[in-house]
Amino acid sequence: MTDGLSGLDDPRRRWVSEAWRHVTAERLRELIVGLVDVPSPTGDEGPLAAHIAATLDKAGCAARVQPLDDRQANAWARLDGDGTGPDLMLYAPIDTLTAGEASEDVPWIGPGLRPDMLPRAVVDGDLVMGLGASNPKGHAACVMMAAEAIGSAGIPLTGDLIAAFGAGGMPANARPAGPRLNTGQGVGCSFLLEQGVWADYAVIAKPGWTVSWDEVGLVWFEVTVHGTHTYVGSRHRLPYENAVARAGLVAQRLEEWFAEYAERHTEGTVAPQGVVSSIRGGWPRMAAVTPAACTMRVDLRIGPRTPPMQAKREFMAAVDAIRAENPGLAVDAEMILAIPGSASDPGGPVCRSAIAAWEAVEGREHEVIRGNSGATDANILRNRGVPTVRVGMPKIAQASEEIDFSLGMNAVDVREMERLTRLLIRTAVDTVTRTRGEVTAHVGEGALP
Repeated sequence: MTDGLSGLDDPRRRWVSEAWRHVTAERLRELIVGLVDVPSPTGDEGPLAAHIAATLDKAGCAARVQPLDDRQANAWARLDGDGTGPDLMLYAPIDTLTAGEASEDVPWIGPGLRPDMLPRAVVDGDLVMGLGASNPKGHAACVMMAAEAIGSAGIPLTGDLIAAFGAGGMPANARPAGPRLNTGQGVGCSFLLEQGVWADYAVIAKPGWTVSWDEVGLVWFEVTVHGTHTYVGSRHRLPYENAVARAGLVAQRLEEWFAEYAERHTEGTVAPQGVVSSIRGGWPRMAAVTPAACTMRVDLRIGPRTPPMQAKREFMAAVDAIRAENPGLAVDAEMILAIPGSASDPGGPVCRSAIAAWEAVEGREHEVIRGNSGATDANILRNRGVPTVRVGMPKIAQASEEIDFSLGMNAVDVREMERLTRLLIRTAVDTVTRTRGEVTAHVGEGALP
């Protein structure tokens, strides 16, 4: 059985071992329960940021809250180095994808809110359930634990270690009554960097038991299908072009095109996907009449080598083709949001260190997981110039209920949290106990895979 320390020299073996000594299942369970029990839907992360800062302060890590407005905030802490080494940021977002409120989530999430969809932790041995218990809060708890453990171990750091927790990490715009439209899409991460919370390298903790150096970005489109406003009692007597019915035709054709698009753009570790995500049109109170327009939202993922404008042109060409296949169809589209994909050098210091940690902890050669289409704040970090890798936990393998998308987000195994925390600690210690010259001495050539 591997001890997880292979490849380290003697001083770093001692430092990592000492930090690992402070990592316990009990403390991880305490941290994750504390995070889940503080609601943090996108746009309302302020109370959770305050909780994180207070928890880290109590553990001896100087932490602070960074407000974006009166409802949304980041939290971050710094362990100071002596200035001779590179600074490393361990990062995790803190907002949940859904709100945990029936008035917002039902019926779109299902007929009702299950226990795992509520911001209330339920502990069953090593399993903790509750809204965001795995993604993102389980990963944020691992970053907190790593910072606590390294601080408690008294390791002589050369570079600063920053533990950062960003608001607005979900691919979402403002919820109802939100104070700003831009409360998601990495707004907290961007604000951290703008306000000087910067590092030479970063590791983002998000799901997937692998080390990845590239990921998709995304573009959103609004597709409007036009028709005729008319009345059911006159459909056989007056011109009749039902925008709702025609929107269904367009949606089906786009779903077919997404598969073609993904096949063309699969490369590296990414396989960018697309979905028609929502539709609106007509008056629910007046079922007797048709609307003159029906509008759909589309999320189209883009690889690191596909600029948003290229994706826009491909999508518009697809809409043109649908229009040509259906004479008389009136449909138009507009790009309304764009976050570029990104990639870091797989031969760079932080990637090499994280892969070495993965292999030492796992006792085998690193397994690259391909076909990914998830986007994270790693895009914000990389596109601002911070080389970043992503590593996280696998989704739970066993539960009393069927593991669907929501439960995969909302349930975490404390044993997996411990494994990820050990990897984060080893990667951090291997980075912020070296001089900048040592870290960059064996950097790869920089070519993307």
